[in-house]
Amino acid sequence: MADGTLPALPPVRELAVADAAALDALLAGEETPFILRGLVSDWPLVRAARQGDRAVRAYLADRARALDFTVSMAGPDIGGRLFYDEAMGVNFRMGKGRLPDIFAGFDKAEGLPADQVPTVYLGSVDVHQYFDGVAQDNVLDLGARQPLLSLWIGNATRIAAHNDFPDNLACVVAGRRRFTLFPPDQFANLYLGPIDITPAGRPISMVDGAAPDFAAHPAYCEALAHAQVADLEPGDALFIPSLWYHQVEGLARFNILMNYWWRDTPRYLGQPNNALHHAIMTIRDLPYHERAVWRAMFDHYVFSGGADARAHVPAHGQGVLAPLDAQSAARMHQFLLRSLSQ
Repeated sequence: MADGTLPALPPVRELAVADAAALDALLAGEETPFILRGLVSDWPLVRAARQGDRAVRAYLADRARALDFTVSMAGPDIGGRLFYDEAMGVNFRMGKGRLPDIFAGFDKAEGLPADQVPTVYLGSVDVHQYFDGVAQDNVLDLGARQPLLSLWIGNATRIAAHNDFPDNLACVVAGRRRFTLFPPDQFANLYLGPIDITPAGRPISMVDGAAPDFAAHPAYCEALAHAQVADLEPGDALFIPSLWYHQVEGLARFNILMNYWWRDTPRYLGQPNNALHHAIMTIRDLPYHERAVWRAMFDHYVFSGGADARAHVPAHGQGVLAPLDAQSAARMHQFLLRSLSQ
């Protein structure tokens, strides 16, 4: 890689399931990514995609509600890479429109050379909110899980490596997708951008995955040494465990992904990213000797699981030292709101 070339990455392992119970057990027991080939190949959406891009667009347009969809747009010059601009804004603009009108733009672009096609991307479209019948007709039994269901629609695009807090089962409907995956512990080697100024809500890698600058980002070589790649066709699914980083490329001229997001911990526990923001605000810029004390306290109260911190306190008086339930989490939430407003 000293010459700037990218190494060949090992493929993500492929597994198989016989039924919904086997899928449920697999999702509950695995902590690393895996591919399930053909898991959703019988979906009406996938069958429509086999008939062509216009057919699958018509399937969705016919079922879209009369709502404005949010769409990201840019000229051909960005090469499909939705990213920052030089001023650390974004290199695309946001718009809104009805889905049939947006799809008409895709139809119009079909005859253009690939290097003249504008970038158009609809990200994280809530299927239940924006469509009638799509979720009901394209079903995947995930047991007792209550996932969020989203569609990702666009032409040839590149999304920088990022992670998500929920577990993710990503199902390719149309086109082709390539995921490059990195374990959670590689975050420092990915050269993440700011956590509060992001193109889409999560910190993203500042490395151009298609053409890394190894002089500027030398530790990215180490990240690649731990990376895996998944090339997916319509009907294939990829399980991305919580906090695994993934770079996502739409490789065809038109691509659709449907994904399920869920978390196995109760929603009342909140978002860990909020704690990170608060710690940066209150601890990071303290003198080193004070930060060292707070690091030890976080280990004692949080990262150890907290058993020693509460062992000597009567159970009825442990307060938030005890394992949280919905009521104690709600009390803590209100306490934090009051303290932040002072």
